[in-house]
Amino acid sequence: MNALKDDKRVAGYMSRLVLGDVQQFQNMMVVPLFTSINHGPDYLTLKEALEKALVSVVEVSLGGSVPELKVINQAELPVLLVDGEELAGARQNRVLNSSVLLREKSETVVPVSCSEQGRWSYRSRHFSHSGHIMAHKLRNLKSSTVAESLKKSQGYTSDQGAIWGHVQMLASHAGVQSPTHAMQDVFTAKMKDLDSYLDAFQPLPEQRGLLVLINGEIAGLDIVSLDRAYRFLHPTLVKSYALDALLELDGAAQSWPPLWDIDKATAFFKAASECKETKYPSIGYGQDYRFESRKVAGSALVADDKVIHMALYRLG
Repeated sequence: MNALKDDKRVAGYMSRLVLGDVQQFQNMMVVPLFTSINHGPDYLTLKEALEKALVSVVEVSLGGSVPELKVINQAELPVLLVDGEELAGARQNRVLNSSVLLREKSETVVPVSCSEQGRWSYRSRHFSHSGHIMAHKLRNLKSSTVAESLKKSQGYTSDQGAIWGHVQMLASHAGVQSPTHAMQDVFTAKMKDLDSYLDAFQPLPEQRGLLVLINGEIAGLDIVSLDRAYRFLHPTLVKSYALDALLELDGAAQSWPPLWDIDKATAFFKAASECKETKYPSIGYGQDYRFESRKVAGSALVADDKVIHMALYRLG
């Protein structure tokens, strides 16, 4: 898969984001993100499409293939799959390797990674939405390995061994025993604590994204093009960051809540705008942008000249 010509269109989009008032709980801060640009095209989120039975997700064959799933979209609208969203069931749980805007009335084979190492047997024919997006640090790791694969013209593949290893470390750190080494089991075990973060960080009208700080340092951001879509994604995105925050929470962090520093956000956006940008054909509509610098990395799905979903991570 060859890269298309670089440009800085996405960096220009970032310069027009508006930051809302900071929200804080324990060692995590959320800054709501807004923008007056970039409306449309219209689409459904994966979760709402699954709930309306407009989309079905199955193994690519009876025998299955670890790095691929088939998504059948029967809706009259495109459907947005977000990088890191987890699908549970079938032969083993998987997470999406990139954000994809599925074409309406289509069947698409999408690249995935396994988030459950110790199972290869059917629990159901169809996948359901687990209600989770990968823990933020793990999503960063996966994204970086997919970016390396794209550079080598090897498609949207990840380092599966590294992901399994990180899931095991995540479970160990959380003190969670999982018979199949499933990321979903970690989220389930910590759900009571994660609910406290969800209660603290409620979505605001017209909010389209969030910038997150953990222990006073920026972790990253996610933003989507439609505020309606963001409302569906908000709980999963908050939990993605909150699980890392929860595992980094200690007595010191609780006794001295870190203060909001706008200069950190300014520096993060500046570093992001200086990233090298490369774009590749997406699996569905549009192009997949990859960003890389010493301080920031990430990706964005762009269709019809609109940033549909963007995720950025602070490095180091």
